[in-house]
Amino acid sequence: MKGLQPEDYLEPACIFCKPEDSEIRRVDLRRCLTRLDELLGHNDYAAARRHLDYWKTEALAGKDLRGLLSIENERMGLFRKLGDEAAAWEAMESALSLIASTELEDSVTAATTYLNAATVLKRFNRAAEALPLYEQARGIYDRTLSPEDPRRAGLCNNMALALTDLGRYAEARVLYKQALSIMIQQPDGALELAVTELNLADLAAAEQGLLDAETEIEARLDRAWTLLNQPGLSRDGSYAFFCEKCASVFGYYGRFADEQELRQRAEEIYAGT
Repeated sequence: MKGLQPEDYLEPACIFCKPEDSEIRRVDLRRCLTRLDELLGHNDYAAARRHLDYWKTEALAGKDLRGLLSIENERMGLFRKLGDEAAAWEAMESALSLIASTELEDSVTAATTYLNAATVLKRFNRAAEALPLYEQARGIYDRTLSPEDPRRAGLCNNMALALTDLGRYAEARVLYKQALSIMIQQPDGALELAVTELNLADLAAAEQGLLDAETEIEARLDRAWTLLNQPGLSRDGSYAFFCEKCASVFGYYGRFADEQELRQRAEEIYAGT
């Protein structure tokens, strides 16, 4: 799950609205997110946690609820990755409660928050509870984003994972194909395409069984491997993250050399950044 980007949390200003409360002291979100990306690029999750805790305190002290919402979204993603269910749940509840307080109910920020919250629920085996939040996010995206916006692909992938957990395979396959059709249009979409191909391999295994799905699984793995090795990809922290994310899938299907290669690439990038 990706965190909020500047275009997500910087909502258009209304020239007819009253000036914002002079008591509000806005946190520097660009500074916060830039440093967070650096820490995650070094795989330093402990420091990333301290960093977000610090900026949460700053947002609370400055009464900056919009800034706090952005920070809670980042905390959801970090705690989900760390497997810290209690902390992820706390951040999720805080973020959802802030949507109404910040009057952003029909904004991309709200949609991203619903998506992140749903992903937390799915991560901790509550896929059925996640689906209504995915639907809320999809409704906002349908009203606010262009059909080819890559954020739609992220939603499709995550929602399809929840549907797969619930045995709703046909619906999941439709969403994965939508994600592929969006990301294939993106000049930098190779890594997301690789993840979708691996998700489709898992879907085939769940729906048909490993033996019956063997041909499709191998084809999906081959396509993902080609995408991960596409010339011109930046070998940066983001690439390392995708290598880590994909490695275990190759290992699960017995392609241990590919798994080891991806893990080694990630380790080398984290060590060198």
